[in-house]
Amino acid sequence: MSITSNDCNDGKDDGASKSNDDGVCEMNDMLQNMSTADVEETNASICANCGKVGSNVTNTCNKCKSVKYCNAACKKKHRHKHKKDCEEHQRLAAERAAELHDEALFRQPPPVDDCPICFQRMPSIPTGSRYKSCCGKLICSGCIYAVRFRDGDVGLCPFCRTPAPTLDKEIIRRINKRVEAGDIEAIYNMGCYYNQGDYGFPQDYDKALELWQRAGELGHAAAYHNIGCAYDLGRGVKVDNKKANHYYELAATKGDAAARHNLGSLEARASNFDRAVKHYTIAASGGYSGSLEFIKVIYKDEGHATKEDYSKALRLYQEYLGEVKSVQRDEAAAADEQYRYY
Repeated sequence: MSITSNDCNDGKDDGASKSNDDGVCEMNDMLQNMSTADVEETNASICANCGKVGSNVTNTCNKCKSVKYCNAACKKKHRHKHKKDCEEHQRLAAERAAELHDEALFRQPPPVDDCPICFQRMPSIPTGSRYKSCCGKLICSGCIYAVRFRDGDVGLCPFCRTPAPTLDKEIIRRINKRVEAGDIEAIYNMGCYYNQGDYGFPQDYDKALELWQRAGELGHAAAYHNIGCAYDLGRGVKVDNKKANHYYELAATKGDAAARHNLGSLEARASNFDRAVKHYTIAASGGYSGSLEFIKVIYKDEGHATKEDYSKALRLYQEYLGEVKSVQRDEAAAADEQYRYY
């Protein structure tokens, strides 16, 4: 499939002494006279070995974090008794962490913004919109083309009516101004300019990654996707599959359909087809037609998806098209491939 600290060591336990038993009895008597809140607070400071109670019982098991000790000696004495519980706590914690991770990962991404001129849902593919550094607006390709056609191709911004820059110097000046203002789209686009060496910017992969990281932290999904691609394909950095997956996940949860598709492809390569279909379905709902085709392939040719899986993805993709299609956008796409929006 394609892709656009100290441990609780093993040892012998010499058992609890009679004096330790007496200490535990005294502790139980004391707890009977406490309120529920006091009991809960005290339980957090009870040595798991000797039963000592106090604020200085702070030596925590480094692996499971579920028990405390008053000192290293008690931790060492208790290690054999605690080993099985420790392993079980770690297993349950890992399972819960994986559940929470998947809940967040496969949650339906947030809705995208509408075009500020026609107020229709913005297309997800890059050619479906243009960024205007004059006013900082992202405008759909249909509105860009309609104004261009109406005005006789004089190059006015559809939103603020500012003439388009004709020199690289002016492009750099405008984008710098928007970046200084903290414009997230400008930060992302400047990263793209450095990555490609466009408009007079020197090709600088490190600078591109720095800008994309900044844009991603501000909420730009495609910026994280681009970082994921850099690590996935070794563009300006060493190939690092773990980092690529991490950034694809960040981008996908913010709504980037291409990153979601890439996650599906990674899961398909690993033969995790149930997870792959989940990713592909979400990507299709976000307008990534390639994901719909991949589900069709693994359903018809490989048998790793069901007819219901494909039907659901097809329905969601058609719903997406219903939200983004318009006569104006169709005219733009028919006139020039650079305005294609699905």
